[in-house]
Amino acid sequence: MRPLAFSLLRELSHEHFVSGARLAEKYGVSRSAVSDALRDATDAGIGIFSLTRKGYRLAEPIELLDLARIHAALGATAKRVDVEVLATIDSTNTELMRRATLGAPSGMCLAAVLQTAGGGGRGRVWHSALGASLTFSLLWRFDKGAAQLGGLSLAVGLAVLRALRTTCNAGLRAPHAIALKWPNDIVAGNAKLAGVMVETQCEMLGPTNVVIGVGINLNLSDRQKKNIDQPSTDLGAFCDQLPSRNLLLAQTLQELVLVLDTFGRTGFTTFTSAWVDNHALHGKPVRVLHVDGSTLEGIAKGVAEDGALVVSVRGKDQRIASAEVSLRGPK
Repeated sequence: MRPLAFSLLRELSHEHFVSGARLAEKYGVSRSAVSDALRDATDAGIGIFSLTRKGYRLAEPIELLDLARIHAALGATAKRVDVEVLATIDSTNTELMRRATLGAPSGMCLAAVLQTAGGGGRGRVWHSALGASLTFSLLWRFDKGAAQLGGLSLAVGLAVLRALRTTCNAGLRAPHAIALKWPNDIVAGNAKLAGVMVETQCEMLGPTNVVIGVGINLNLSDRQKKNIDQPSTDLGAFCDQLPSRNLLLAQTLQELVLVLDTFGRTGFTTFTSAWVDNHALHGKPVRVLHVDGSTLEGIAKGVAEDGALVVSVRGKDQRIASAEVSLRGPK
């Protein structure tokens, strides 16, 4: 989507029409350039009404990421993170990994207004839509080697869960309907609401660069949900009023900084109990699907200090490493 489209969207309202001539004059382009740019936005899923002699109007309000509003909401955490808003990018994780190799500082955050090729676990694509989701990546540097960072993605998931509950606050119907699913998903009503992807760069013993990618579904259309290869939901289905994307990003970064600071000192041990308390499948029958196609059935019993899932199989506990499996509820 061309950069002009993002500028034009900030000019439009869902309450009244804005003339194409006025937009063209303001940005020093032709009216056909305005039309083409807004067609990009329509193709990206934004509803825009267009009427001859009246101009353009949004079908419904949208909130684009705004760096000033994000900084204002970050409070003291603004000293710990360096947020950059990108209009459009293929993957914030890929770009931040590239910058990490070039010496980008710990705390750098790339947030995308529109991400076109985000990645998910097990090779999946994270489906992002303009104005319908929040996607960002955060770089964090640890002195430890990667082998000592077991359970990090689980701790990050807990931070995202806390941010969702805090930001939605009283507007969140049945707060505990939003829960964690091992190893790194946030679910609601047995469908995926948000996901975490953690990638590392390191020497054998450290230090380690960690890039944390977060994707949160805010208000997906039925068409967008159909394009996702697993049951998915969004905050709109559970909140009386959708939270501000800018506030949600700031709150999530605040929670992440708190969790990452603690994790750097104590590892996952500090978070084990809280994580289990919020696991949607704790104490329930589960099917563990291995990458080789084999399955294992048992009862989800808890998580180990390194983040491994503990499953009771015919009375015996088995540890499951996150790199090996995906997890399903009972048939």
